This record gives sequence, C-alpha cells and structure tokens, in this order.
Amino acid sequence: MRNSKVYIALMHYPMYNKQMETITTSITNLDLHDISRCAKTYNVDSFFIVHPSPNQQSLIKDIMSYWQEGYGGVYNPDRKEAFNIMRLTHDFKETVDKIENETGQKVTTVATDARIYKNSVSYKSLKNKIFNEDKCFLILFGTGWGIAEELINKCDYILHPIEPGGTYNHLSVRSAVSIILDRLLGEFWFSI
Repeated sequence: MRNSKVYIALMHYPMYNKQMETITTSITNLDLHDISRCAKTYNVDSFFIVHPSPNQQSLIKDIMSYWQEGYGGVYNPDRKEAFNIMRLTHDFKETVDKIENETGQKVTTVATDARIYKNSVSYKSLKNKIFNEDKCFLILFGTGWGIAEELINKCDYILHPIEPGGTYNHLSVRSAVSIILDRLLGEFWFSI
C-alpha cells in the first residue's frame, strides 16, 4: 500500500505545438474517458482536467455531466464511477492550491516529458517516494507536443521519458498515462 496521495493533471496550457510555440490545446473526448478509467484503476486520488478556455471548460462540463448525471451514467455505471474522480481547474496554480487546501500538505509536482532535464527522476526513485513517504504528488501530463519549459521549470521533478534515447517518441497522452501509472503505482515487477 502506498503512503502518498497521488493526483494527476491533464494540462492544456502552456503546451508546445510542432514549431515549439506555446499554445493552448483543445480537449479530446477520448482523453477524458481513457485517462479517467486508468486513474480509477490505479486508485489515483483525483484526475484534474486543466484548461483556461471558458468554451472548452463548458464542453468538458457537458461531457462530465452526461457521464456523471445523465443517461451515460445510467447506461454505463463503470464509466460514471471513473468520471467521478475527474475535476476541472483553470490553471496549474489553481490545481496545486486546491490539493494543498484539501490535504493540508505541500504538493510535490512532477512533470512528464519526452526529453531529459537536469532534475529528471527515475521511475524507481519516484515509485519509492510514493510508496514509502507521506507526501502529496501531482503528476502533470501534457497534450500537443508537450509541456512548455516555463511550466516544467516550476516542477519539483521531471520524470524520465518512457523510452529514453528512442528514435520515435510521440505516444498519445492516453498511452503515456497508462504506462506511467502502471510503472509508478502498479506492482513492483520491474527495476528501472
């Protein structure tokens, strides 16, 4: 059993596009479904959808409402259960503040990226912290072409890439979340 609380956030700003310009990305319906199911499977404390746009927030609320309160939740109670851990925030600071206010703990932030940074941490090291220390972790996942460096630099840690040194490194965020949550919160069957 792990000692730490673990939250995840799907970030939509500040993200990079193909030209490495900072942008705001759009919501993808499949991300909400697949990531919420994965988060629920691995007993994540909450899954935050972080988006600054009022129009995109309205779309997110409509999707969440359909699965939490509407016909979708009646038709598929398992999906409703997964959607019930989803929460909506405007930005990184609001997300951290919510967690700190609710838990009374300082949040340790962890960015995920396909690049290696000076304060990159291994899966084994972070997994040991999560299971053995009484902390509160927020793991950030990026959309588009990844989290902008301005946000990465605000984080306490950056997790090593899933496959460092590979020639192709552009997984969907849904796939990356599944792999990363399994490595960090799943069985202790590997050593990295």
